[in-house]
Amino acid sequence: MRATRLPRDPGPAAWNELLPPAALPRLLEENVTADWLVIGAGWAGLAAARRLTQLRGGDRIVVLDACRVAEGPAGRNSGFMIDLPHKLSGEGYEGALAEDKAQTAMSREAIAFSAEAADELGMTEEAFVQCGKINAAADDTGVKHNETYARHLAAMEEPCEVLDAKAMQDLTGIDFYRNGVFTPGAAMVQPAMFMRAMASGLSGKAELFEQSPVTALDRQGGDWRAETPKGSVTAPRAILAVNGHAESFGFFKRRLMHVFTYASMTRALTAEEVTALGGKPRWGVLPADPMGTTVRRISGTGGDRIVVRNRFTYDPGMEVSEARLRAVAQDHDKSFKARFPMLPDVTMDYRWGGRLCLSWNGVPAFGEIDEGLFSACCQNGLGTSKGTLAGMLAAELAAQGNSPLVAKLLACEAPKRLPPEPLAWLGANARMRWGEWKAGREL
Repeated sequence: MRATRLPRDPGPAAWNELLPPAALPRLLEENVTADWLVIGAGWAGLAAARRLTQLRGGDRIVVLDACRVAEGPAGRNSGFMIDLPHKLSGEGYEGALAEDKAQTAMSREAIAFSAEAADELGMTEEAFVQCGKINAAADDTGVKHNETYARHLAAMEEPCEVLDAKAMQDLTGIDFYRNGVFTPGAAMVQPAMFMRAMASGLSGKAELFEQSPVTALDRQGGDWRAETPKGSVTAPRAILAVNGHAESFGFFKRRLMHVFTYASMTRALTAEEVTALGGKPRWGVLPADPMGTTVRRISGTGGDRIVVRNRFTYDPGMEVSEARLRAVAQDHDKSFKARFPMLPDVTMDYRWGGRLCLSWNGVPAFGEIDEGLFSACCQNGLGTSKGTLAGMLAAELAAQGNSPLVAKLLACEAPKRLPPEPLAWLGANARMRWGEWKAGREL
């Protein structure tokens, strides 16, 4: 199974750019044997490696990644670790009550796992804090979305608080939002800071090799052998934690949707701009309409900045052009100006894209996909929580067999086959453009 391509991540990984330079990477430059191999050092891969150190602490565990930790998709998200239902499809929250309760319980296992790691590794609240999240509405349509969401939460017996326009302005400093729905269970992270801490926490327990892409993965006797440009790892058990890139190795062919989303981050605000903005120094809101704009204000390492994220595109080749990034940047600037008219001179320091992996029927690509080879892939746009969960449970499945939580993921149906191209490309992108148009002021 030779990797037919390596994905490309457009633009800089801004969260990582804010941090001091990382130590030089350790590259795999020899042939090694191990008890466990984890391919991928993102949310799923580092969770799997950490769980393996807990379950099989005396074993040799090797982790490979094609780039630096926090430079790939794991360091390019908006930093929300969500516990409750969050449907990117925009189809609403009616029905599926039992399914949503079950998914919420599992997502909270992932958040608890991450909180335990944050505490053990001494992470600051800038890196990880369980502070809840807000779904923010900017117009009548968004308010209706929030009303539907609040009713669904009530049916789930989940607490929430509806924030009026004044409360939203007190938080954000802007008068853009009509209302918000606050729920307490989510966590907020600085993705690169969290990922780097998780990687550092493996020191002495597992070996991490960065900038060592797996170019081939072969079954040899009772072992799996992963080749990199300058070395190889041979192990009897391997966990594939590469999200949509699994398809490049020949797994789940035509069953994974490769979607990019995009974000921009401002330069550091001046003291005068911080005063003009007002509001709290750290906050984040998700759009009431999932095709709208996510906004975060951050304060700490790198100064006071604002992040806006919107737009989705389906790109089965797992790469996008710089021209696409520049075009999307214009939408980000419009969204920023609509929300922050008091900051007319603030420019963007960073613009980037990040890869998501979805399945047609919204299920993970999880389980033992070949003898001794386990998949923790396809997070359906929620890599922080669902990726962490998949990595944890893939390690548990591989190391100790089935469990109630593992059984729940294994009970999911397989990812459905996609329509042929170009029908899938035309249909997916048309649906996303329609959803963005319907989002209206939420975008």
